[in-house]
Amino acid sequence: MHPVLSKTAFICDMDGVIYHGNQLLPGVPRFVEFLDKTPKAYLFLTNSSERSPRELSQKLARLGVTVDEQHFYTSALATAAFLASQRPRGSAYIIGEPGLVNAMYDAGFSMNDTDPDYVVVGETRSYSFEKIERAIRLVLRGARLIGTNPDLTGPVEGGIVPACGSLCSPIELSTGRKAYYVGKPNPLMMRHALKRLGSRREDTVIIGDRMDTDIIAGIETEIETLLVLSGVTAAGDLDRFAYRPHHVLSGVQALVATLDGQAS
Repeated sequence: MHPVLSKTAFICDMDGVIYHGNQLLPGVPRFVEFLDKTPKAYLFLTNSSERSPRELSQKLARLGVTVDEQHFYTSALATAAFLASQRPRGSAYIIGEPGLVNAMYDAGFSMNDTDPDYVVVGETRSYSFEKIERAIRLVLRGARLIGTNPDLTGPVEGGIVPACGSLCSPIELSTGRKAYYVGKPNPLMMRHALKRLGSRREDTVIIGDRMDTDIIAGIETEIETLLVLSGVTAAGDLDRFAYRPHHVLSGVQALVATLDGQAS
């Protein structure tokens, strides 16, 4: 059995680790079965802000894996919690999908496209020049620019698509204002995850496919890290970084293969 499987708590990325778009990756059903039956404390932690925990649970169900919504935590939830602590019952202009909008509503925020406290940007498929133009105008008037996560790209079945960091870039460049990003690798999101798990960092492992978010987040919060090569980061990319993960495997399938004594 691989040594990380002896940990009592798991923080696991989703895109590139559990699925690509609507394609479940090999070994995931066996991995979830292991987490449930052992049992382990676990949280699927995603920098994507598009979907709510309920929608993520339903998506996995459609792919054939049952995971209760309590096991999901998103950058949208982390962003909403952070902003609510900074400015309770504030207002925001949001460029994003329902997962982000609903999280902000639930945190007590109102939507405001005239004089908001914040401009909040997350992943969206309804990005437009009109929305960028409005966001720029609001930021120049004093709204604070917030990004749900700094990811420049995200993996899908056919390759990669622009993610939040890329969508924030035109607003940052046009205003000269740098967005504050709440999601990984910001240690704030990792602390939220540990609190939700009720776990100590020494007993936890983070499994992810990105050196620049998942792995550095684990290193900076002193959580053991496992990089899987089933998403954004390839083996040849490792030498570009000044830090290294504690473990590297081809994917979740290689991890669960060690449960049956197979080579990883």
